[in-house]
Amino acid sequence: MAEITASLVKELREKTGAGMVNCKKALTETNGDFDKAIDYLRKKGLDDAAKKSSRIAADGLITVCKSADSKTAVILEVNSETDFVAKTDDFITLCNDIADIILTKNPADVDALNKLPFEKYNSTVETVVSEKVGTIGENIILRRFSRLESANGIVEGYIHMGGKMGAIVEMENVTIADVQIIKDIALHVCAMNPLCVSPDELDQALLKHEEEIYTAKAKESGKPDNIIPKIVEGQIKKFTEESCLLSQNFVKNPDITIKAFLGDKKVVRFTRLMLGDGIERRKEDFAEEVKKQAGL
Repeated sequence: MAEITASLVKELREKTGAGMVNCKKALTETNGDFDKAIDYLRKKGLDDAAKKSSRIAADGLITVCKSADSKTAVILEVNSETDFVAKTDDFITLCNDIADIILTKNPADVDALNKLPFEKYNSTVETVVSEKVGTIGENIILRRFSRLESANGIVEGYIHMGGKMGAIVEMENVTIADVQIIKDIALHVCAMNPLCVSPDELDQALLKHEEEIYTAKAKESGKPDNIIPKIVEGQIKKFTEESCLLSQNFVKNPDITIKAFLGDKKVVRFTRLMLGDGIERRKEDFAEEVKKQAGL
């Protein structure tokens, strides 16, 4: 068996574009034979995974899972390039499996998640995702996740639009019998996108920024200086009411607020994820693409 040196691994990586971990594994599996290692990577579909990794992945799936005792919940966003791939059983299973790993292992962030063992495949999360890029044929990105664990309450989640949006919620002063109520709050969070639970949690810098905008708009519209503060005060009050969960009108019954709907039940925190939020999607010009392909 040829010695598998760092320089050999590096050379294989440069030749194939595969990740360092996969290159080392390929050399190990082929007893250090460089050419056979290339074939190994090609057969596994890993030789062009690095090339796919530069492609924009703004589609995908939001996945939610929770523990059997309803004490811990996870929401995860995994991106793919197309909605078609996101709907395949292979991709959905991958997302669910990774969400379960987060649930049980509690990684600090995505980097830590990538290093965790993926016991189902006797590998790591990072390596399995890289292999899936090759077999599925699209870039796959573990973008973000949130894990809520409750010591004194219950957690629940909700998925909307077939995985395009989701939310998990932690509540206290509730029992297992209140699961539907918690789900309703998660649904509301998806629909109304509150910034926080209550007004005292609102970012003061955000409020100051909004105040500056409202003031400038009032001056621009020619309002008298002496009434501008009162106008801005009313607008800030409205902004606060619309931004905080408890003061929002309940989406399933707009005649009451969330605070009135809950009574003595308490929302501790929540996380809402919207698929592809903040990712700049590439705009395709079909006519230009045809011209490029035709060499025009």
